[in-house]
Amino acid sequence: MSEPEVPVWEKRFRAGRVGLPEWAQDAPERCVVVASVAGVLEVHSFDAGTGALTRLTDRPEGTSGATIDDAGEFVWWFDDTAGDEYGVWRRQPFGAAPGEGVQDPLGLPAAYPAGLAIGRSGTVVVGSQDDGYGTRIDVVTAEGTRRLYEHREDAWAGDLSPDEQWVAIAHSEHGDSRHPDLRVLSLADGSTVAELSDGPGKGVSPIGFSPVRGDARLLVEHERAGRAELLVLDLVTGREVQIALGVPGEVAGAEWTRDATGLVVLLDHEARTLAYRLDLGTGVVTPIGPTTGSVGAATARPDGDVWLTWSSAAQPSTVRRLDGSVLLRAPGEPAPPSVDVSDVWVDGPGGRVHALLRVPAGASGPLPTVVEVHGGPTAHDTDAFRAYCATWVDEGFAVVQVNYRGSTGYGSAWRDALEARVGHVELEDVAAVADHLVATGVADPSRLVLAGASWGGFLTLLGLGTQPDRWAVGLAGVPVADYVAAYEDEMEGLKAFDRSLFGGSPTEVPEKYADSSPITYVDAVRAPVLVLAGRNDPRCPIRQIDTYLDRLTARGATHEVYRYDAGHGSLLDDERVRQMRVELDFVRRHLPG
Repeated sequence: MSEPEVPVWEKRFRAGRVGLPEWAQDAPERCVVVASVAGVLEVHSFDAGTGALTRLTDRPEGTSGATIDDAGEFVWWFDDTAGDEYGVWRRQPFGAAPGEGVQDPLGLPAAYPAGLAIGRSGTVVVGSQDDGYGTRIDVVTAEGTRRLYEHREDAWAGDLSPDEQWVAIAHSEHGDSRHPDLRVLSLADGSTVAELSDGPGKGVSPIGFSPVRGDARLLVEHERAGRAELLVLDLVTGREVQIALGVPGEVAGAEWTRDATGLVVLLDHEARTLAYRLDLGTGVVTPIGPTTGSVGAATARPDGDVWLTWSSAAQPSTVRRLDGSVLLRAPGEPAPPSVDVSDVWVDGPGGRVHALLRVPAGASGPLPTVVEVHGGPTAHDTDAFRAYCATWVDEGFAVVQVNYRGSTGYGSAWRDALEARVGHVELEDVAAVADHLVATGVADPSRLVLAGASWGGFLTLLGLGTQPDRWAVGLAGVPVADYVAAYEDEMEGLKAFDRSLFGGSPTEVPEKYADSSPITYVDAVRAPVLVLAGRNDPRCPIRQIDTYLDRLTARGATHEVYRYDAGHGSLLDDERVRQMRVELDFVRRHLPG
C-alpha cells in the first residue's frame, strides 16, 4: 500500500532550514551556522572553502544559540534544558562531532544569557541574568573570574574591543529597558570610559567596535531623530559622528567592513528590509543585494563580498553571496513556494496602519480570513517567507499581517504608541484593518480568525475578550493570559520589560496590568479558542495560561489546549507540523461554513 501524499504545507515545514554563517575573524573560512538536520535545528561547523557542513550538536530539543571565536578554534553554544533558556555556555573544537570535546569553559552557574564576547587572547565577557541579582557581567580569563558589572535592572554585554581594552554594554539603570543607555567600561578595572544617554524615550545601544586593532571607534544605534539611526563614537577623542544615510527606512542592523572603512547596513522600510553599503570616507551609500523581498541578515567578508539571507512571501529563504549565487543550501528538499503579498494601508485611530495581505491565487472574496498578529511587540511583519501563512493560503484563506502601533520599522513614536493603553492600542489597529478588508469584499465578516503567538497570542486572547462580536475563532500560541501571574513567573529580563512598558510592577500600577490582562475579560469570550503552550516556557509561563483556561472551563466556554514539551516555541519540525495540524483541525471544526 502506497504512502499518503505529504501535503504541500507540510513540505514547507519540513524543508531544510539554514541561517547566516558567522565566520571567525582570523580564520574567515571557518564558520558556525545553525541548520536543520533530520528535522531538528542544530549547530554546525561550516568550512566556506570546501563547503563542508559538519553537525556539532545533537540534543533532543535542538540548539539555536551559537557563536565562534576569532581564531576559529572553538564553536560556542548555549546549553539549556528543553527550551527553558536557562543554562550555561559550552564549547567544542571546530569540526567536532556531536559530544566530542564538549567543555564548560566558564564554570559559571546556570542563568539566562545576557550577551557573550570572546577576545583573541581567550578572555571572555559574559552577561547573565537571574531573579536573585538582576544582571551580572563577568570577565573570565585563565587567571579566574571577576565581576565587571552588576545591577538589579536589565543590561547586556554588547562587544569587546579587538585590543581587549574596553567592553561596551547597554543598561537600564534608569529603569526603562525599552530605551537603554550605553556605557563603555575599562576591561582592566571596570571604570567608565564613555557614557551615552539621550534621555527619556530615546534608546542608545552598542553595535560593535571597529574590527581594526588600535581603532578606537564604536558603532552605535540611536533614535535622536525619531527612528533607529547610526553614529560612530571615538573613544579617544569623545567625538560623535552621526551618519545620515539619505535612504528611506530605519536601521535594522549594521556591521563594519573588515577594513573599517565602511558599513553594511540593513534598513526596514514599509515591511521590506534591504541592504546597503556605506563608504565612511565619501559618505556614498550604495544599494547591494536583492531589491525586493527582505534581507534577514548580512555579514561583510574580508574580500569585499557580503553574505546575506533573503526571502519573500513567495520564495523561501536562501543564503547567498552578493552576486546572487547560493552560498549554502539547507539539507533536504527546498520549501515549495507560495503567493506574493500585497500592501494594505488603512487609516486607523492613531495614523495609517500598514498590513500585508496574502490571497489564494485566483480566489475572489469574501474569503475566510486569518488576521495574524506578530509577537514582540518590538518587531514587525515583513515581505518574507512564512510556512504558517502559506498553509492558510493553501486552505483557501486570505491572510493579513498587521503592523500595529507598537511595531518597529515605522519610527519610534509608532513603536512606543502602545504605552498609552497596552494591548488595546494594538487591537484598535487590528480592527481597523479587518474592517477595511470586510468593506472591500476581501474578508467574510462571519469567518474572521484572530491568531498569533507570544505577544500575538496575548493580543489574540485580549481581542477575543474585548471584541467578542468580531472574531469567529481564536488561535493563541504561547500567550500572556493572566498578566499578573505571568509577571510573577517570567524570566528577569521580561519583568524589566514589563515594568518599562507599564511604568512599574503589578504592585505599583495594578490598574494598568488589570486593564491589559486577558483574564480580566475572559467572561466575555464567545469564540471558540485554541491555546498552544510550552511546558518549559520562561517568557509566557504555563501557570498563568492554566489560570485562564480554568476560567473558560468554569463557564463552559468552547476551548482546547495543546501542550508540548519545549519552551517559547519548538526547534523540531515534527512538533511544528503537529501544532499546525492542531490549528487546522480546530478551525475546520469550529469556523462557520
